Amino acid sequence: MSALRSSLICQWFLRVWLILKGAWPESRAEHILNTLAAAVRRGVEGSTLCALAGREGRVTRAWSSSLTCRVMSVIVNLPCALCRWLYRLGKSLWDGSLVFRALSAAGSASFALVGLFLAVMLVAPHAVWNNVYALAGAVVLTAFFALGCAVRDGRRLEAERLNPWFVLFLAGAALAFLTSISWDKSARFVGFYLTVFLLVLLTVSSVKRYEQLQLLVALAVAGLTVAALYGCYQGVVGVPVVANQQDLTVNAGMPGRVYSFFDNPNNFAELLIMLMPLSAALGLNAKTWRGRAAAGGSFLVCLIALALTLSRSGFLGLALAAVVFLAFENWKLIPAFLLLGLCCLPLLPDFVYNRILTIGNLKDSSTSYRFAIYDASAVLMKDYWLKGVGLGSDVLKETFKNYPTMFDGNYPIHTHNNYLQVWAEMGLFGLAAFLGAIFSQLKGALRAFRTGTDPRVKRLLAAAAAGFCGILLVSIAEYTWFYPRNMFVYWFLFGVIAAGIKLSGKGRAA
Repeated sequence: MSALRSSLICQWFLRVWLILKGAWPESRAEHILNTLAAAVRRGVEGSTLCALAGREGRVTRAWSSSLTCRVMSVIVNLPCALCRWLYRLGKSLWDGSLVFRALSAAGSASFALVGLFLAVMLVAPHAVWNNVYALAGAVVLTAFFALGCAVRDGRRLEAERLNPWFVLFLAGAALAFLTSISWDKSARFVGFYLTVFLLVLLTVSSVKRYEQLQLLVALAVAGLTVAALYGCYQGVVGVPVVANQQDLTVNAGMPGRVYSFFDNPNNFAELLIMLMPLSAALGLNAKTWRGRAAAGGSFLVCLIALALTLSRSGFLGLALAAVVFLAFENWKLIPAFLLLGLCCLPLLPDFVYNRILTIGNLKDSSTSYRFAIYDASAVLMKDYWLKGVGLGSDVLKETFKNYPTMFDGNYPIHTHNNYLQVWAEMGLFGLAAFLGAIFSQLKGALRAFRTGTDPRVKRLLAAAAAGFCGILLVSIAEYTWFYPRNMFVYWFLFGVIAAGIKLSGKGRAA
């Protein structure tokens, strides 16, 4: 974009802003919009949809007192009970051990360990990362938590805080493994779902007050910031243009897309979308200028990195996350935000602006190729719509080979859509449980936000829900779990929402 165009547009918008700023207060337009906003708010709050969103479902109400929850709580707390029993058996010996005291103290601060685990996972280069590390880390974190339980009565893994639909979804994953076309190809995905379960459970169980949730989130955001800084560095030095990541016929002249530590720019963009709102919330919650500056700098670096990924679904996901966050904070600001966003479009760098213009362009091969994948998936789903093919994308990829190829002679490696992927792998039961987990968790976030009293917790809860909504939108056009680190962060965010619900005084998920 030329400097002249930017200058003229900036001057024009500045003049318009100054005029509106002087004319708006006490104006008829302000009165009309405020009256309209109040009427819309009354209509929304009194609507059936709002009542449904604010109502706790039967499954949720029954969860904490159910036999299933009690049995599950006993099972998951067996390591804690074992550690507590061994500690009492040789209390004098354990109390005299510096190693045990250090390990149990670390276990008592499991919220910090979870945050460090996320930070390390976000800064590990793709070439050295192995998904086994995630499972091993989750198991070690659980062991630390159990050691912390040994010296502190009443501390335990709080299974009743889990969303019951999330538990049903995990049951659907287990069923998909048992009924899989190929156990060998599904086996490694069992480890992924076990990691997800432990990560969510540890996140919600380890947090007891806001300061602990703040530190956990801040550590994860710090890891993301390091990754974003490296992404910005890639943008400065330049990365090669990869033809299968951007159609050069409609993206001519655009730079290579940065990917930081994550092998693919879309993977990187998805992580940014999920965690950037948390950075914004930390900044708004900060009490000192240093805290606000650190959070603001983190957000700005992440925003630049997201622009450099040239991820179109990422741009849309972040826009939705911002709208959702504003809806929680002050929904009256949404029209102004949307107008400001439209006005800022011409001020974007040329390569970002032109990339946005290709959204929905069917001449772009990456867009048209998705529809070819959806067509191939539809053919397969005619045979597997009820029970699915089995757990994991490896099984689905192999099953695609029993059907006609796409127009280019290749087979899809996944469905390019989270919801369709879950359905194809787990069948109708898994899809229903997955959708139930998503919607009930967001309902719980909304109810907890409305009834909570600590504005800091409410803001973090709003940010987590906003990031989650952003990735839900991206999941329509991308299979965001194909890269397992994204899958782990996806469900970590789910756990942060659960922790926010807990701290808001809402004893259960929605």
